Amino acid sequence: MSKGCNVVNSFLQHVSSERDNTKSESFSEEKDMGFVREVGCLSIIVLGASGDLAKKKTFPALFHLFAQGFLQENDVHIFGYARTKLSDDDLRARIRGYLQKGVSAEQEDVLSRFLLLIKYVSGSYDSADGFQLLNKAISEHEISKKSHPGISRRLFYLALPPSVYPSVCRMIRQNCMNPSDLGGWTRIVVEKPFGKDLNSAEDLSAQLGELFTEEQLYRIDHYLGKELVQNLLVLRFANRLFMPLWNRDNIANIQIVFREDFGTEGRGGYFDEYGIIRDIIQNHLLQVFCLVAMEKPISLKPEHVRDEKVKVLQSVLPIKHEEVILGQYEGYKDDPTVSNSSNAPTFATVVLRIHNERWEGVPFILKAGKALNSRKAEIRVQFKDVPGDIFKCQKQGRNEFVIRLQPSEAMYMKLTLKKPGLEMSTIQSELDLSYGLRYQEVKIPEAYERLILDTIRGDQQHFVRRDELKVAWEIFTPLLHSIDDGELKPIPYKPGSRGPEEADELLARAGYMQTHGYVWIPPTLA
Repeated sequence: MSKGCNVVNSFLQHVSSERDNTKSESFSEEKDMGFVREVGCLSIIVLGASGDLAKKKTFPALFHLFAQGFLQENDVHIFGYARTKLSDDDLRARIRGYLQKGVSAEQEDVLSRFLLLIKYVSGSYDSADGFQLLNKAISEHEISKKSHPGISRRLFYLALPPSVYPSVCRMIRQNCMNPSDLGGWTRIVVEKPFGKDLNSAEDLSAQLGELFTEEQLYRIDHYLGKELVQNLLVLRFANRLFMPLWNRDNIANIQIVFREDFGTEGRGGYFDEYGIIRDIIQNHLLQVFCLVAMEKPISLKPEHVRDEKVKVLQSVLPIKHEEVILGQYEGYKDDPTVSNSSNAPTFATVVLRIHNERWEGVPFILKAGKALNSRKAEIRVQFKDVPGDIFKCQKQGRNEFVIRLQPSEAMYMKLTLKKPGLEMSTIQSELDLSYGLRYQEVKIPEAYERLILDTIRGDQQHFVRRDELKVAWEIFTPLLHSIDDGELKPIPYKPGSRGPEEADELLARAGYMQTHGYVWIPPTLA
């Protein structure tokens, strides 16, 4: 744990110099005068602590950060808040089962010490009484750590449905704020979905914006915490190899794909309200799209990166209905929580086109579906045909650069090579970087671990800014309203298939050439 402790000490020193923009001028003056800031203790408050998201994602991420030394036992305390009547031990018992997976016998003591950091407070989400009790518990912890008023740090993680965000944020603002005039801070993490269309998203943003500054709000999209998504900027802008190739002169099309081999699995009622475009494409896949298509930022400062993401979104042309295929798997409506007349797509292929110098004419194909024949998420960059094909090998397939986000994280380049032997014939093969093989000693962290750590550090690079959210909804809202109004209908498809055949036809019209006879197999040690 010593390595993690060294890391945490270094970023705690960094965090101590951070504060909200509203205080940035006085902070600079104090630095110039030679004052040294004291770092207060850290309180992490998980609202919706008894729910599935908190148990399956938030608490496990906090435990892994603690086990690696990024959260210090003598500094942090974790508070769970929900309506359910529970004791501290009840909550600890509920989440222990989710934390014990993969925990060795040597780590049992670490797990026990982590669970002792958790305290539970019960209360409603729209009443001051519960939040005043919560604030009292947080303040008692801060006092016990001799953390003076104004230097403590409070992180509120809303593992809640968006419908209660406004009331919860209002209660936090009125009852649980930490005075930040001495370097402390209060930060709010909110989960997707951020609205259902442009108007609802803007309404939600306006309500939260009245209570907190943009610097205090962290709109989390866990895809931005995935290892290979975070690698995209490094890959594109730190390697000379890709810089001259990454444009319309060399690239025929780009696919960003999300596939699941199971259906809604008990989430039918929620999913039917949103559909696959709101659930996956408008947020997760569009965030990946931004990193693939954006221009090089002038630095890695969060605002510079997010500025470029907004610019490329502003360059997206209106979506054409003829470049959209929707599907709904057979049996979806058998779920009693799903309407018999449901028009919600469980599959969608959408072509985005960018009107700028780099990408004019290159289709970006965003595809997501449930109950398909495989589970994966990947980016597939297909290059144009080689001019003057002297080997007569174009039918074998084009060069492709594939970034596999999950599972079996990998990057591989599909190439045409000479087939070993006496004959001059060609074959498709690959240059492969499989993370499980190359980085055997490295544990790839979960996305939520990274993003919670970023929030503590005050790094907003991997979070969605308000203007970015607005432009994203501007792109998809007309299409979503057409679906909601019944103008576009999903095509039935069989569970376990590739989805509607019409989707493959759309890919072909967009210029994608499928490689037949080649299958990438993740390498193994055997």
